[in-house]
Amino acid sequence: MAKRGKKYQKVAELFDHDMEYTIEEACDLIKQTKTANFDESVDLDLRLGVDPRHADQMVRGTVSLPHGTGKSVRVLALVNEAKQEEAKEAGADFVGLDEYIEKIEEGWADIDVIIATPDVMGKIGKLGRHLGPRGLMPNPKSGTVTMDVADAVKEFKQGKIDFRVDKQGILHTSIGKASFDVNEIRENLISFLQTILKLRPASAKGIYIRSAYISTTMGPSISLSRSSITSI
Repeated sequence: MAKRGKKYQKVAELFDHDMEYTIEEACDLIKQTKTANFDESVDLDLRLGVDPRHADQMVRGTVSLPHGTGKSVRVLALVNEAKQEEAKEAGADFVGLDEYIEKIEEGWADIDVIIATPDVMGKIGKLGRHLGPRGLMPNPKSGTVTMDVADAVKEFKQGKIDFRVDKQGILHTSIGKASFDVNEIRENLISFLQTILKLRPASAKGIYIRSAYISTTMGPSISLSRSSITSI
């Protein structure tokens, strides 16, 4: 294992790594574990008691964090001419259709979210092999295939995030920035966890949230107690 830097070792001594902490305690600690010279993300990692190989145990959805993610989100609106002005006025960074389909086929990927209207999905379907592995393929379940283009663009620009559990039952997401105050981090964390709890598949047996860790990009992970999560 690579030796950790002095800054990391110093903040790692602030808490007991064998202990689980309440949401309040963890959010207080996370503000003290920043080690980098940039504004680190605050990341959440959940291990869920689901088997995503079964469609009825796939945990996927969206959530609008109360205080956003602190990140600048680049939105592409793949829409016909009738919807293009609406998308531009709502704040989409890139707007168009055929020219962007061609760019994506050529390898362009300088985007975080793609929003499309249902009537263009026939054209976009062929982009699955390019967008699917990066989690960028528009999908009605994630709110990225809609006729309400303006609302969708605004929501994602303001901090709405799309999440999906991976093949191992792990869910990783960013819930803010280290520069956020403690209450902003706590409220974003609670909002995300509440969404995950509501999405528990009926077919998932046993413990649903098996483990939960919060950390800054370069800092040590802090374990959240399950009792603290299930009581929110």
